[in-house]
Amino acid sequence: MSDHSASGARRALSGIRVLDLTSAVVGPYAAKIMADHGADVIKVEAADGDVIRWIAGPSPTPGMSGKFLHLNRGKRSIVLDLKQPRGREAVMRLVARADVLLINMRPQAVERLGLDYDSAARANPRLVYCAMVGFGPGPYRDTPAYDSIIQGGAGVAALSEMATGQPRYVPYVVADRTVGLMALNAVMMALFQRERTGAGQCVEVPMFENMAALMLSEHLYGATFEPPLSPPGDLRLIDPQASPVKTADGYVCLTTNTDAQAFALMRVMGHPEMQTDPRFNTKQARAAHSREYFSIRAEAIARRTTAEWLALLKEADIPAMPYNTLDSLRTDPHIVASGLLREVEHPTEGKMWDLADPTRMSGRDDVPSRPAPKLGEHGAEILAEAGYSAEEIEALAGSGALGPSSA
Repeated sequence: MSDHSASGARRALSGIRVLDLTSAVVGPYAAKIMADHGADVIKVEAADGDVIRWIAGPSPTPGMSGKFLHLNRGKRSIVLDLKQPRGREAVMRLVARADVLLINMRPQAVERLGLDYDSAARANPRLVYCAMVGFGPGPYRDTPAYDSIIQGGAGVAALSEMATGQPRYVPYVVADRTVGLMALNAVMMALFQRERTGAGQCVEVPMFENMAALMLSEHLYGATFEPPLSPPGDLRLIDPQASPVKTADGYVCLTTNTDAQAFALMRVMGHPEMQTDPRFNTKQARAAHSREYFSIRAEAIARRTTAEWLALLKEADIPAMPYNTLDSLRTDPHIVASGLLREVEHPTEGKMWDLADPTRMSGRDDVPSRPAPKLGEHGAEILAEAGYSAEEIEALAGSGALGPSSA
């Protein structure tokens, strides 16, 4: 375990060292949350760096995109050429000192580089080794995968086709983010088990199976049973009218999941007779006649302004919110009051908006994590902590196995 923490204060993962060999979103997201909770996260990058440095929007300095900054705060960076024996040797020395290893390479690449679980466990039997893969055992095992590939294969894009007739990926890396959280959850359980047994273990988190499980648990619907009672697909969720509702001057977001909420909305809309209409007087009836229900709702909501509806819905205790664009979300009064967005000074990128961890823990301090690193910024420091002498570090750099710092 490490005494190094991002803030120098005690947090849930203070003293835990994480070796992050991942790139893009799924692994870096999991590692970022660990860093937020005090883990010492060492990000191992190739010479050209994490791809998210370059493809996720403009930045004052090349290779420091906004998405990279958000996904990699609290980490230290080292550049190692894992294709060179000396680079792999350096990684294994870091593995020997780590509590957690995160990796999201394809299985055949992991084997080729000698970074498989068996090799890592020989260096460190207490290691929690987390492999985030596109696919678990099966015919797709060695197929390359990104978020959009998983969305399409796991049925996420099909929801749009069911609603609108046109398949479309969700314009948010929902598979990467969701599976990143699942990987984080699995690592935390493995660390907890290690506290009891003293032994590490291999954790494999396949993106495809995890997203398929989420989709099927949500939308298997009547096909849960044998014989099926209906085709897959929760009609309440895939109805094209299950969306923000048009008002006289914009949109409002509202939901009525209980009878009390639905009956209150019927009264507010001026349709109290719906409360005794057999199509709408129970949850089951409204689900079966969701299109008629949504159509009546749309016609009524269109008659008043957004502000009028928000006031009426609040008074009736009906769940509702303003409809936010990405621009208006940044200035939403609740977001401002929560302190979620905070202006910070990055040492190389200047003023920027950072995102606080929305989770509040009474036993955790709120000291901000270290800023996201420049490529290879901490290489010499990390190797020195692993027992490398200055001469060995210089020799490693001279061989090309240790990349130069861009700090």
